[in-house]
Amino acid sequence: MSTLSLKGPTWVTVRQYRRTLWLVLASVAGAFAVIGALRIWDAQYPDVLTEDGFLVRDQFNSGYPWLEGAMRSFSEGVLAIPFVVALFVAGPMVAREFESGTYQLSLTQSVSPVSWLRSKLVVATATVLGAVLLLTGAYALGWVRASDEYSLLRTDSGPYLVLGTVLVSYTLLAVAVGALAGLLIRRTLVAMSAAGLFIGVTLIVLDTNRWNFLTPVTITGEAVEDASTLMLPEGALMMDQGLLTSDGRRLEGWFCGDSGGVCRVDEAVSAQYLDYHPVSHVLPTQLIETGIVLAIAALAAFAAFRVLRARHP
Repeated sequence: MSTLSLKGPTWVTVRQYRRTLWLVLASVAGAFAVIGALRIWDAQYPDVLTEDGFLVRDQFNSGYPWLEGAMRSFSEGVLAIPFVVALFVAGPMVAREFESGTYQLSLTQSVSPVSWLRSKLVVATATVLGAVLLLTGAYALGWVRASDEYSLLRTDSGPYLVLGTVLVSYTLLAVAVGALAGLLIRRTLVAMSAAGLFIGVTLIVLDTNRWNFLTPVTITGEAVEDASTLMLPEGALMMDQGLLTSDGRRLEGWFCGDSGGVCRVDEAVSAQYLDYHPVSHVLPTQLIETGIVLAIAALAAFAAFRVLRARHP
């Protein structure tokens, strides 16, 4: 990786972490190689058109199961990216500099504390942004083929995070939180633990609440015995399902269960209902979550520079 065009503390930072940068590049190249090879393998066996007019996979297509498995692993693996970034920035990049005292060497080379921290954040941000964008391309390459599989739908966690702006925002948050943790704690392992914990809590909280950002679509239908009269649209995410009474109250259960043909004799059931988020809700939900995460990242970055100026005016 050439550093000829870089100058000052940025050049030093790239040189200092050049092995890590090469490792990131190799990981991205490996993801493209694996997904690309599996797509080529899968393409050797075109789908077969049945008599009913449906396309089904060729029975001899042994490449598709491998592609599907790789995409599931990919979906799980991307969740680790914000953690890895936060741990690295908080520990080796910032806290270890203070713990070992090596940051003082930079400050004796006519480099201000702000320039020292800025160079680290610039290198970290540029690296993770480039890596995430390339990984998104590798993921999309495989997802367009396996997008109708369980856990790989547009509303599932993996595709939701990667195919949009959400993963980018979490990696930027990881950089900012890592820097803040390293500056505040200045102990490598403790700073890494604190940064990782914050990222984990943020992911859990937003994952639990993201589908509450928008009001789900509600459809109703006739309440019949032992059956649902409502169909979930393709790719939609079901939120709730149940029965409606004549006065508009919601009841648990998605069908009438009395063998005599009477719906809940203890209640005046009039209809079934189904709440869901259509695929069209994915993008606005992603943008809302991205805005929340970026706002937290901006606050963390601002706090990091305020802490730095307070301790090294």
